Amino acid sequence: MSTFEWIIALLLGAVALSALARRIKVPYPTFLAIGGALIAFVPNSPSWSLDPGLALALFVAPVLLDAAYDTSLRDLRKNWVPVSTLVVVAVGLTTAGVAYVAHRLFPDMPWAAAVALGAIVAPPDAAAAVAILSQVKLPYRMIKVLEGESLLNDASALLIYRIAVGAVVMEHLKWNEVAPTIALGLVGSVLAGLVAGRVIPPIMERVREVPSAIIVQFATTFLIWIGAEHLGLSGILTIVVYAITLAQSAPARVPARLRVPSYAVWETTVFVLNVLAFMLIGMQMRPIWTKLDADVRWEYCAAAGWILLTVILVRLLWVTFYRTTLRLLIAHGIYRPKDPNQAASPEGGLIISWCGMRGLVTLATAFALPENFPYRDFIVFIAFAVVLGSLVIQGLTLRPLILAFGLRDDDPVGIEVARARAIAYRAALDAIEDDPSEEAEILRLEYRAILMQADDDPHGGIPNGELPADPLRRRAIEAARRSIFDLRATEVIGDDAFHRLEEELDRAELSAGG
Repeated sequence: MSTFEWIIALLLGAVALSALARRIKVPYPTFLAIGGALIAFVPNSPSWSLDPGLALALFVAPVLLDAAYDTSLRDLRKNWVPVSTLVVVAVGLTTAGVAYVAHRLFPDMPWAAAVALGAIVAPPDAAAAVAILSQVKLPYRMIKVLEGESLLNDASALLIYRIAVGAVVMEHLKWNEVAPTIALGLVGSVLAGLVAGRVIPPIMERVREVPSAIIVQFATTFLIWIGAEHLGLSGILTIVVYAITLAQSAPARVPARLRVPSYAVWETTVFVLNVLAFMLIGMQMRPIWTKLDADVRWEYCAAAGWILLTVILVRLLWVTFYRTTLRLLIAHGIYRPKDPNQAASPEGGLIISWCGMRGLVTLATAFALPENFPYRDFIVFIAFAVVLGSLVIQGLTLRPLILAFGLRDDDPVGIEVARARAIAYRAALDAIEDDPSEEAEILRLEYRAILMQADDDPHGGIPNGELPADPLRRRAIEAARRSIFDLRATEVIGDDAFHRLEEELDRAELSAGG
């Protein structure tokens, strides 16, 4: 098979695996990891290579921007204590624990290389956990903590990773020499992200064509990452701050006709990047596996098992320690949180501990190691093994664990949406209240009818956003659609006229909740 045929086959296989994952309600990255492992043993499968220097920019930058753009800054501020401890302490302890175990198993392994391995496998990936959490009703705060952790732990882990790799490359790296540079880099990354988030949107606003605007969005993301790296800043932190800043102003600047297709393209791109990352790392595994003799293979597999166990246990122990300490501080009146539910229950703590599945970032950072890095093959092998093991063990058991604990959510987002919907429709009604036209009267009747739902809702909201006439609109649009099909079939209209009418009806159907 040619390279092009393999790409098509891999993408179709990934789509099938994703559909199967949704059907049996497991995270799709679990099946992608299994597929990547199988690629290593498929006869005559391709062996593609990628410049390690491109790995982080290609795989991490767009995925991170997509996640950061959807992050709630309000919820991040509200949950900063648990998020920051997971981002700093949990990542640091995991890095140290893995480095210690790796060095004990392979005494010849340089400490810097062992620390790099620890930093690579330290940050959990939210994609797998969110795929499960979206299928069950977990407490909203718990979901926000996990999302906030996954957004920022990449920055802390990559900082340790860069220091460790630099220590190997430079051989003699002193902490007092790099500490000021790191501090300036962190502050500079935040400032660079803020400036980019303020300066770039007005420029992007000038691009109104949908294909051009989407290309500019991706190009800007990569340029910000590349620029930050060239300036010695943290690409991850810069992208996160840029995306969060951008999300505050973009909704008011970007028209719906551009926003809807761009969301679809970004979602598709993130999926494709996940597929490529798992497939590429699987292809890297084959030459590593084939050149090892039987004894060394067993040694590597045993090391992978010990390091996977370390990764899981360190997170479990830290979350348990944090939860217990927080409850004691609250019980003795030393700490008085605004949210009384800030200290998770034992069941909630176990769920947060079990949401430590590794994914795309771990693969990308392992792939980004220089070719001559000491123990590179071992590190790549362990990284993939930890990703595969965590996705299979934790990914397949997380949903049953949640259901067994019976954790529930009171749907605060649904309540906020209903209240905001009522306020929005009242504003819409006020805007046309003085319009004497017949069209305005028709709209007023619809808006008043939907606002009547707020009178019966205990929270004063509108739980259902469908307008009273929307079902009739969809039925009428379907009849109109059949008529233009017939007109084209009988050649009363040509394809150009048909597609223009089709686009008009598509917009009308979407506005009617179709």
